[in-house]
Amino acid sequence: MTQREKDENLMIVSAVIGYALKHGIETPDAYDLFQHHDIFAKIRACYDVLHTQSIDESLYFAEDILARNAS
Repeated sequence: MTQREKDENLMIVSAVIGYALKHGIETPDAYDLFQHHDIFAKIRACYDVLHTQSIDESLYFAEDILARNAS
């Protein structure tokens, strides 16, 4: 596994756990929600930008995607 893959995984795990905590849902439910909206692939696709930001930025990125998909 490359360092980039490790970093992407860390961003994804951080986003899933952060989302679950922030929104009062179980982690597996957050995981399912992210999977349903293809957020894992979107975080990986935006790695070049996200890895230069705070680790929390992956959570904010996911929240933005989910908000857009809800409207």
